[in-house]
Amino acid sequence: MLKYLCAMTALTFAMSSPTSAAEVTSFDAFTPDWSEGFVVPVNGRANPYNLDPEEYQASVTRGKIHTQIYPVTVSGLIPPYYPVQRFFDTEAENPLMLAFRKIFTATTGRTNLDDILGWVGLGRYPALTDTGVYQIPRPTNQKQPTRIGFGLIKKDGAVGFSISCAACHAGSLFGKTVLGLTNRFPGANHAFNSISKLVPYTSSTVFRVFNGATAEETRLFERTMKNMKALGVREPLLAGLDTSLSQVALSLAKRSDDPWATKSDYFEAHPRYDRLQDIPADSKPAVWWNLKYKNRWLSDGSVVSGNPIFTNILWNEIGRGVDLQELGQWLTENSQVIKELTTAVFSIEAPRFTDFFPADQIDLAAAKRGEVLYQQSCARCHGQYQKGWSQPGGELLSAAEQMQTLQVKYKQRTQVMDVGTDRLRAQGMASLVPLNKLEISQRNQTVIATQVGYVAPPLVGIWARWPYMHNNSMPDLCTVLTAARNRASAYYAGEAINPKTDFDSRCNGYPSGAKTPAAWQIPERHYDTHRKGLGNGGHDEGIISQNGVDLFSNEQKSELIQFLQTL
Repeated sequence: MLKYLCAMTALTFAMSSPTSAAEVTSFDAFTPDWSEGFVVPVNGRANPYNLDPEEYQASVTRGKIHTQIYPVTVSGLIPPYYPVQRFFDTEAENPLMLAFRKIFTATTGRTNLDDILGWVGLGRYPALTDTGVYQIPRPTNQKQPTRIGFGLIKKDGAVGFSISCAACHAGSLFGKTVLGLTNRFPGANHAFNSISKLVPYTSSTVFRVFNGATAEETRLFERTMKNMKALGVREPLLAGLDTSLSQVALSLAKRSDDPWATKSDYFEAHPRYDRLQDIPADSKPAVWWNLKYKNRWLSDGSVVSGNPIFTNILWNEIGRGVDLQELGQWLTENSQVIKELTTAVFSIEAPRFTDFFPADQIDLAAAKRGEVLYQQSCARCHGQYQKGWSQPGGELLSAAEQMQTLQVKYKQRTQVMDVGTDRLRAQGMASLVPLNKLEISQRNQTVIATQVGYVAPPLVGIWARWPYMHNNSMPDLCTVLTAARNRASAYYAGEAINPKTDFDSRCNGYPSGAKTPAAWQIPERHYDTHRKGLGNGGHDEGIISQNGVDLFSNEQKSELIQFLQTL
């Protein structure tokens, strides 16, 4: 019975996972070009479908709702909501339920469903008074939506719940929830791993009797448990990293090797071997505001063709055990949803440093000197940024206006570069190349090609994106600007709650040494770059170091960081 109760708890942890790419059908009179050859315009394509202003704003609003309330009603994992909610949030008379609640509370410190959703990384909605990039339209058809990313879905006569894209792509930044920011501590893969271990101990009969579930809710539970058997999962190396590649590849290994990756009882019991069972390819979820500047997707640019929103859904659903023919039909019938989701995600803007700190915290003269250093060492890979202070009469503007970025001129065709950073994440994409053979990929022009190296991303909002590199191996910009052999090999990570204690503004990232908050100093928040897949080498020779010696003095690093904080 206790194992069953643990499984019930684990069901509340089901979150989304993956990230990115391909097209569903033509939309109106204009269909975006998602091919590798597309030339991205200066300032990107925030309006990829060329919608008129009124339709664009309406599409963005609806799309942002979809990012919060997962719209895929055929999703493989839709547990029944009310039995789970009753288990945690109603007065219990059953002695076993009471005993388990006490054990659960003593172990986790969580006492209700809302606490649990926070525990696995779902942030709260922004304040209604927030404006600009921090304003997120709230769903109107949800009962008490208190956590962004948690939504209810009507399915087969019952109400289920699911976790949306925002679970990994909405981050908390000093008290504000920022849609499109990486969730620093997503709990998706840990949740899936926990659930998969408990599936054998579940029983629909006990579920129905113990929770008072209706026949429809019981069938929804049985459907979820059946699809869980098709999941291949592994535990992330560390809190803050995501194992999307592994979950997709290992889940494919539990399906038949045919154009629809048909579900197979045999392969669920005897999965094919994949190297990602043993080799880590962990990475953090990507920020959304950079998508508009790219024509290839993922940190390594390995998705060379296709709408990234389609691929996000495809990866999610392979990792949730869906029937791909059923998903293909849903995509065909819901092209408008894909259009709205895509428009919303491409519209996202980065948070500004001056929204959280006074403008005079940045020394304008120092930032301008940092711009010169940036042009010398960084611009050829990371793009050009036209600042307010460079305009005629710019010196007459306020400090905040001078620091504004007026134009982003990034590579018009996304390039991959090998600068010696940890290669395992990029190498892991070889396990996903078989996705190209799927009928659903071919219908939607999704193409994956393995790469050597990673995309040097646009640096818009770089100040808010710590820790750095795809594997979170560098805790701050000071580390990024230090020769690899001189970088610290370990640090502690934590949430960005208090800007005075949880953020080092000088180095722009996690406080270290004696400044590390005591609450962070626990094993699951300790980052050791000696571990396989977590290496912090590369990104230095000829860029920020020569023969292992720093090219920048400490003063120059400070100036460059202050420039980067204005982007």
